[in-house]
Amino acid sequence: MPKIVDHQLRKEQLAEAAWRVIRREGLEGLSVRRVADEAGMSLGSLRHYFETQAELLAFSMRLVSQRARRRIENLPFTGDVRRDIEMIIAQLLPLDEERLAEGELWLAYAGKALSDPAIRAMSLEVHDELYQGFRRMVEGMVASKLAQAGIDAESETKALHALVDGLVVHCTVFPERVRAEELMNIVSYHLDRIFER
Repeated sequence: MPKIVDHQLRKEQLAEAAWRVIRREGLEGLSVRRVADEAGMSLGSLRHYFETQAELLAFSMRLVSQRARRRIENLPFTGDVRRDIEMIIAQLLPLDEERLAEGELWLAYAGKALSDPAIRAMSLEVHDELYQGFRRMVEGMVASKLAQAGIDAESETKALHALVDGLVVHCTVFPERVRAEELMNIVSYHLDRIFER
């Protein structure tokens, strides 16, 4: 009987191999041959799933975003708006090895987005998705009358988005200056400015 292969799982395993190469050697070290070696697979077998390096890279970028989204969707939301927002933001910060890896990968992709239009387009997609998520958070605070009176939802959304992005960068690149255990205190301090006292 022929062996049944889960193609989605195999593609995710290849993306994870690409992540390991990127974390070790940067995007400039990424090649389909290196990924095949990292995954313990022949180059021909890898090409069965991804014909080009660009396809592999696009899939691996999207998978980072999908996994973060899946974690957020599976959170045990309580209905306490403040607590739920903090739980969501925690999923975006490098608070454990998995989220640290995601931060390192996104920084690698962001650097490459400056010179590669395809990566820039995918990075912008994720940027906009995050922005919309922060916008829903702020609008939820305003609609529930939990936000300070008269706040500018657009400005608060941009500030919260920039804060979270900045914390990811600082903690990922300079962990000796901004420690993971400080991150949620900084987020909480910022949210105190937005929420009605």
